Amino acid sequence: MIEDDLRAAFVRHEPLTPSTGPLRAAIDRLAATRRRRRQRFQAAGVTLALLAALGVGVPQLRPERPAEDSLPSVQPADPLNVLLVGVDGFGEEPPYRLADSILLVHIPADRSRPYLISLPRDLEVSVPGRGTDKLSSAFFTGATEPRPDLDAGYDLTRRVVADLTGVRVDAGAVLTFTGLRRITEAVDGVEVCLPNEVRSSHSRRVFPAGCQRLDGAASVDLLRQRRYLPDGAFDRDRNAQRYVAGLIRRAVAQDVLSNPVRLTALLSAAGEGLTIDDDGLPLTRLLRVLPELKSVEPVGLSLPVGPLTGNAWRVRLDPKQSPAFLAALSEDRLAQWVAQHPEKVNAVR
Repeated sequence: MIEDDLRAAFVRHEPLTPSTGPLRAAIDRLAATRRRRRQRFQAAGVTLALLAALGVGVPQLRPERPAEDSLPSVQPADPLNVLLVGVDGFGEEPPYRLADSILLVHIPADRSRPYLISLPRDLEVSVPGRGTDKLSSAFFTGATEPRPDLDAGYDLTRRVVADLTGVRVDAGAVLTFTGLRRITEAVDGVEVCLPNEVRSSHSRRVFPAGCQRLDGAASVDLLRQRRYLPDGAFDRDRNAQRYVAGLIRRAVAQDVLSNPVRLTALLSAAGEGLTIDDDGLPLTRLLRVLPELKSVEPVGLSLPVGPLTGNAWRVRLDPKQSPAFLAALSEDRLAQWVAQHPEKVNAVR
C-alpha cells in the first residue's frame, strides 16, 4: 500500500519537476570546452611554450590569417604578456602542487626583444579563496581535489599575476617537470651557462660553473635546486631564465621550428605534461607577431622584492623599487627601466 501511494505521488509531481535539458546542455558545453582546450595543448602546446613564452621568431611559418571578426582585442602595436608556470611533480607526487617557477614574458610593442620576468614563488600576495599567501599557492588553490587540474591551477595563477602586475595576460602555459624533461630530450639537450657551481640536494650531481649541455633529467635536477644556492629560490629563478635562453638557442640551431618532421616530434614530446591558455590570443595571431622581433635573445629580469621575512619564508614587494618597475611594465617602458638599472639584469649566458 505504501509503495502504491509513493508511486502515485511521484506521478502527480512529475510534471512539476524542472527539465534537466538546460542543465545537461550546460554540462555538455563545459565538457566540450575542456576537450577543446586539452586538444589545443596536445596539438599546439609545445609550439606556444617555445614560440610565445620563449619569444622565438619564425619567419618560415606563415599561418593562415583568421577572419578579422575572430581576432581578440589585442592590436598589432600592442605589447604582449605570456605567463609560464612550471610545476614540480604535478599529478605524480600529490604533495608537490605548488608552482615552483612563475615567469612573465613581456614582448614590447616595438617588438625589440622579449623580457623574461621572474616572479618569486614566495612572494606574499592576495589569493582568492585563500587570503594572503605565497604566490606559488595560487596554483595549488586552483588545482584542488578531487583530481589534479592544470587548467584550473593556471587560471587562478593568471588572475593573481594580472592583479599583481597590473597587466593583461594574453596567453600562457603550464609545464610540469616531466614535460620539461621530455622537451629537453626532444632537442637532444639544452646548454645552460652557470656563473657558479651548483650542487644538487636531490642527487649527487655537480653542475660546474660555465656552459654545459644538460639532458632532460639533469635539467629538471638543476631547476629544482635552491637549498644550497646563495640566494635560494632567487638563484633558482635565474637558473630557470638561463635554461629558457639555452632552449631558445637549441631550437633555433636545430632548425626545429621550420622542419615539419622535427616539429611534429617536438609537438608530441611533452604529452600531458603541458597545457596552454590561448583563449585571449590565438596561436595564429601570435605567430604573425613573432617574426617582427628584432632580437630573440631575452632580457632576464626579476620583480623587485625585499628579503625573506619571518618564519613564514615569504617576501614582499620592494616598496622603493617595485612601483617604478611595475609602472614601466604596464606602460611598456622596460627598455628605459633596464637602461637606468643595468645592474638588475640577470645574465642568461
